Amino acid sequence: MNLFETMSTLGHEQLVVCADASSGYRGIIAIHNTTLGPALGGTRFWTYKTDEDAITDALRLARGMTYKNAVAGLNLGGGKSVIIGDNRTPNREMIFRAHGRFVESLGGRYVTAEDVGTSTADMDFVHMETNYVAGLANKSGDPSPVTARGVFRAIEASAKHRWGVASLEGKTVTVQGLGNVGTYLCRELHAVGAKLIVTDIRPERVRAIVEEFGAKPVEGDEIYTAKADIFAPCALGAIINDDTIKKLKVEVVCGGANNQLLEPARHGEALEKRGILYAPDFVANAGGVINVYGELAGWTRERSLRKADEIFDTILGIYEIAKEHGVFSYLAADKLAERRIAAVRGLVKTWPQWPNKS
Repeated sequence: MNLFETMSTLGHEQLVVCADASSGYRGIIAIHNTTLGPALGGTRFWTYKTDEDAITDALRLARGMTYKNAVAGLNLGGGKSVIIGDNRTPNREMIFRAHGRFVESLGGRYVTAEDVGTSTADMDFVHMETNYVAGLANKSGDPSPVTARGVFRAIEASAKHRWGVASLEGKTVTVQGLGNVGTYLCRELHAVGAKLIVTDIRPERVRAIVEEFGAKPVEGDEIYTAKADIFAPCALGAIINDDTIKKLKVEVVCGGANNQLLEPARHGEALEKRGILYAPDFVANAGGVINVYGELAGWTRERSLRKADEIFDTILGIYEIAKEHGVFSYLAADKLAERRIAAVRGLVKTWPQWPNKS
């Protein structure tokens, strides 16, 4: 990897590589853009094949957070952390306290929260070392219900755009990944009469959803070939690629996973050519960051949920931009985000207090 060239191409401001030998902590903090405010993005705990894979993931996720925060109308920039290791380890306190110290060293340029492989309890450990953390158990708590609400509303908006009505009653939705977001999404979908086909790497999660919602279980990659109306990826990213696109038997892709398109330009176009409507992931799953922002701003959970409901109109707006400008939906979402960032960057700058008292 040509690191500086990659950062320049993607527009990143800063990359911090961190290590603490005593705890076994190995972390990466990526800050993409702070035009709108301090960089906000969760901490992912994952086993990566190589250090380069971890850096690439952090950079991609941080950029996605910039666009997600911008489109959601939040005064936040984009950043992300990854911790390299087995997220099933029971010995977590020192790893996350070490992470908190490195977050603190950035002086507020970056605020973290939970993400894949981490929990509110982990963020409480981070909070022992820094105040630049959100998603704490005694505050806004688990963002998953708000994330799932936003994805659900994005699915409704996509249904309205594709079929003329937002109702999902009788529609079949394939859900890949039954973590917190996937589970809450299944609950929302079941409540409005949608039929569910589900899969997850952990059989006990599948069993729970089958028992509670009458979902149909499938194994692993069978989720791509399952005939349905909507595919909702809610696990890891890069699952829309050359291999999977040709297998899909759906009309809409809209889910909670980040960076669903392996190569946005190529695979966004490939979906459109197959007649599959794509809801840009960083718009659909913005409920999580809305929840975190709500904590920082002192919102109630109800207000955060109302803000997540606005994703319905945002998604419809993106489809309209795509139609008006003749571009793919993922590009329309980028344009919406870049428009807001440019507008804030272009605001008149005023002089600070004078004279400088330093």
